[in-house]
Amino acid sequence: MSSTTTKGIQYPQNTDNTRIWELMQALATTADGIIIGNVDRQIFTASGTWTRPAGAILVHVQVQGGGGGSGGVAATSSGQAACAPGGGGGEYAAGWFTPAAAGSSVAVTVGAGGTGGTAGANTANNGGTSSFGALITAVGGTGSGGATVTTGSASLGGANGGSGGTGGDWRIAGGDGGNGQVITLIPLKYNNGGASFLGNMRRATGIAASQTGGFDGYAYGGGASGGSNPASQTALAGNNGAPGIVIVTTYTA
Repeated sequence: MSSTTTKGIQYPQNTDNTRIWELMQALATTADGIIIGNVDRQIFTASGTWTRPAGAILVHVQVQGGGGGSGGVAATSSGQAACAPGGGGGEYAAGWFTPAAAGSSVAVTVGAGGTGGTAGANTANNGGTSSFGALITAVGGTGSGGATVTTGSASLGGANGGSGGTGGDWRIAGGDGGNGQVITLIPLKYNNGGASFLGNMRRATGIAASQTGGFDGYAYGGGASGGSNPASQTALAGNNGAPGIVIVTTYTA
């Protein structure tokens, strides 16, 4: 006679007289459903609830925090210039969990992208933290400061990428935003938006000789690039970071 493992794989006992090809067939049939199994993937671009599918064997969770916005740019008069830094990219984290550790259902939070600063030298908002219950969190990127005017040269530091989340097996901090720089009244276009693991760096825009706004961050979790003003321009609003995402892949029997 034969027996089965706790995973349902059939194997012979020393008193089993079944022919070897029949045992191999039984092994292949059970292993096909149990070891290889099927895949259930639930993708969250908005907050919601994950429900564990039937027959779950292993759960893989990816969590991406939102990107930070870029700050606004102050109005300039003759002989002035301003350049806003870029927002930081969101943190990414991933982890593997048994069905028991994951639970039957989990609250999922998707971090929003940070909104850009309002027109003027106003700070942008941070990207939101994404999470899979209490098992994994990934912190959003920081929003950059607003660009004040200068009559010569200035450098404003880019926003920090998201970091400091908890849980999971590994994580990658978000990329920092580029600096907002003015050299002898010329805005330099280094103010890119920070990259995330799931979103590319957002380039700076336009040319230094005219007013140029930034770009919204790339999905998912990218920071926004900043805008700039040469002389005699109106105040300019910043741009928005990209929202995060949570991807839950469950391998089932």
